[in-house]
Amino acid sequence: MNDDSRRHPFRDSHQDREQSHHTPDTPQTRSPAYRLAFDDSDFMCREELRPVRLQLELLKPEMGLDEHGINSTVVMFGGARIPEPAKKDTARTQTLADLSCYYEEAREFARLMTLKSMETGNKDNVIVTGGGPGVMEAGSRGAVDAGGVSVGLNIVLPFEQAPNEYVTPELCFNFHYFAIRKMHFLMRAKAITVFPGGFGTLDETFEALTLIQTGRMEPVPFLLFGKEFWEKIINWEALAEAGTISADDLDLFRFVDTAAEAVEVIENWDIQPPRKEVPGR
Repeated sequence: MNDDSRRHPFRDSHQDREQSHHTPDTPQTRSPAYRLAFDDSDFMCREELRPVRLQLELLKPEMGLDEHGINSTVVMFGGARIPEPAKKDTARTQTLADLSCYYEEAREFARLMTLKSMETGNKDNVIVTGGGPGVMEAGSRGAVDAGGVSVGLNIVLPFEQAPNEYVTPELCFNFHYFAIRKMHFLMRAKAITVFPGGFGTLDETFEALTLIQTGRMEPVPFLLFGKEFWEKIINWEALAEAGTISADDLDLFRFVDTAAEAVEVIENWDIQPPRKEVPGR
């Protein structure tokens, strides 16, 4: 830490943490009770400390994004299992192999949006993905193609996984709490794009749509890539006909099939204020 940046005259916490690792070896200093609270991983992982951990997971990425000047983002949700076209022969199903075209569309979309972001000279509309494979990798890769940066919001899973190699290392974060990760996806979002995917993609899609539907979030361009895929797995019209959503809710999103089409839709989207009431209630 640069001492010139400190706002107080007190001893620095880094100094005390380092000093505490060099105390005399006695029964007292070996006791867990003697550890500095913020340097005690066992203490920090206690159930009672969950509120503190939630706050830390909110703060760390927020501060990191602020420090790197990330003003706003374009969100890319999509399946981790969708392969790039060159590897579609490794896909578990023919459908996944066929969906590999959306890896290329995701990569191209990220490239185009990153170029537009760089043209402004600031860090608006920076690509953010879940940091993993499939569509997420394609988004990070497209940002690299354009010579720009991308944000990766990873999460710890019970099986081995790692961030894709294209995420900007300084903007690659890791989460324990799904809820805080979801907040970070949307807190800076100026557009949301969703590519074909599974449970995780559907979860993220409907949570974001619900926030906009209920007026809890400002409407932003919301694009579903692959109209045939989305209309096959979800009967949107049936929801409206049943009255469980309103017909107006179907206007909260648009279908697109190509990166170029998506960019055009985003540029011409008619931004509306947050809803003050839910249509149909």
